Amino acid sequence: QVQLVESGGGLVQAGGSLRLSCAASSLIFSNNVMAWYRQAPGKQRELVGFINSRGGDYYQDYVKGRFTISRDNAKNTLYLQMNKLKPEDTAVYYCNQYRIAWRPTDYWGQGTQVTVSP
Repeated sequence: QVQLVESGGGLVQAGGSLRLSCAASSLIFSNNVMAWYRQAPGKQRELVGFINSRGGDYYQDYVKGRFTISRDNAKNTLYLQMNKLKPEDTAVYYCNQYRIAWRPTDYWGQGTQVTVSP
């Protein structure tokens, strides 16, 4: 079974924090590099960062130093700790495997909305 369920989004003021969670099926999660993506209104989905199965991580410049990705391999769960949030972080956040390119038919979860007010 293929499943991704993101949660933890909400409305927060600039400078605040949120922690997102992503429960994934083992088919997607186990031993794979997992990533967080986001899509702001009117924009294409973009990579936030990713983490491998041993905890090695990478972040895009626009979140580096503010966001931290972690994973619990026993629970097939991915996390995104977001600190010092900015209005430009407002987006729907998705988790999935890390890939360079995606096909229109690839599976995505429903995402979780993060809204940062000024």
